[in-house]
Amino acid sequence: MGRGGASRTGPTRRFRFAPGLLTLALPLPLFAAAAGCAGPGEETGATGVPAPASASRTARPPLTGAQLCTSAVGYWAREMLAGATPYGDYQSMGLSDRQYDILREVVDAARATRRAQGPRAAHELIERQLDRECARHHRDGGPAEGPWR
Repeated sequence: MGRGGASRTGPTRRFRFAPGLLTLALPLPLFAAAAGCAGPGEETGATGVPAPASASRTARPPLTGAQLCTSAVGYWAREMLAGATPYGDYQSMGLSDRQYDILREVVDAARATRRAQGPRAAHELIERQLDRECARHHRDGGPAEGPWR
């Protein structure tokens, strides 16, 4: 009898791997990558290796501070207008103190507009007001330039 109190019946089988089999299996993923297996939507060059991202797409310039502000605050403004309650504080939302002030102003105005004119007018107001406020907030540059120094 064993530990569990029941006796084993029948032959016990143990599986062993042959050392040579493991040596053959390890290089397979490397061979597949070198053979030109591109992922979905990836282009391959003449060698069969996936082409660099810069070769298949045009590079976009980085977003300006005003564009980043509009994007981040706009996301939360639409979420809050839809009734979502953000978790945490403005920092956990990825906003600065001033961006959070802009968010509160925009959402308050959008809620009033939604009651008076409907949801489409509220979303249009969000876009207009965000563009104006974020551009005004970043007109003098960012942390390394202008009055931010």
